[in-house]
Amino acid sequence: MKITIVSGGASKRTICELELSTSTTIKELKKSFAQKNPKYYVDRQRFVTSQLGPDNKPIVLSDDNKTLSHYKITSDNTLVFKDLGPQVSWTTVFLTEYAGPLLIYPIFYFFGQQIYGQEYTHGYTQQYALLCYSLHYIKRLLETIFVHRFSHATMPISNIFKNSIYYWGNTILVSYFVNHPLFTSPPPARVLIGLCLWVVGELFNLISHIQLRNLRPAGSTVRQIPKGLLFEYVSCPNYTMEILAWIGFSIMTQTLTAYVFTVLGAVQMYVWAVAKHRRYRKEFDGKNGELQYPRNRKIIVPFLL
Repeated sequence: MKITIVSGGASKRTICELELSTSTTIKELKKSFAQKNPKYYVDRQRFVTSQLGPDNKPIVLSDDNKTLSHYKITSDNTLVFKDLGPQVSWTTVFLTEYAGPLLIYPIFYFFGQQIYGQEYTHGYTQQYALLCYSLHYIKRLLETIFVHRFSHATMPISNIFKNSIYYWGNTILVSYFVNHPLFTSPPPARVLIGLCLWVVGELFNLISHIQLRNLRPAGSTVRQIPKGLLFEYVSCPNYTMEILAWIGFSIMTQTLTAYVFTVLGAVQMYVWAVAKHRRYRKEFDGKNGELQYPRNRKIIVPFLL
């Protein structure tokens, strides 16, 4: 059958025509398109139907492993092409944005005399903070390499700059004030509470990431309903525990910049968690033989939110 590929927007300019079959996968469609249009490599392509679906919106051909027939394309048809722009792998973005804080934070600790213009001795809280901050990003780097399995191979290249500015910039602000000669440590009991919260948060964040990894076989984009431990209560316990760890760090250091970083991160993770929660409930709706997503499972805060 003949598939006509047109551009988006009002013009709907014809880009090319492809001879495909109903059993052609979306990945094969993208490869065929790339052969005729080398500039648009597979990872920067997105296709939608020219006709509207049941919800009066174009159907996005989002699953590379599905066939054209799965999307009800069984005869000559027209697909709309969207250029996603230059792409970069998720792994590259994560390694870049996480390596920065690991290198930047210690600069203010070890080169304090040059930065602040005076000699001083670090207190135990500043030492704990250095250890916690460094271990957090070492953990993130190791998770990126050995744990995470991404449902999408790439993201827009602009994200590497936005994410790096966020993580690197906040690290500068946090480290500058935590390692400042005038830094005043909270009482020992508060430091201990913060440290304990940090340890619990980091540990269960790692456990949640490993649970998510085990749900997805290597090389696949299969989605399953997460189960076990904190997943019985919330959809995104990895975010819950990440927030808890940063709350602990903020209590331990008692600096405004640490609290601001924690709040910013919590807001962003809540937005992500809401989107994931909705996706789970939509995908596992109990219809057509699908599993039913637990209706009493909260988004990010057990029993509440």
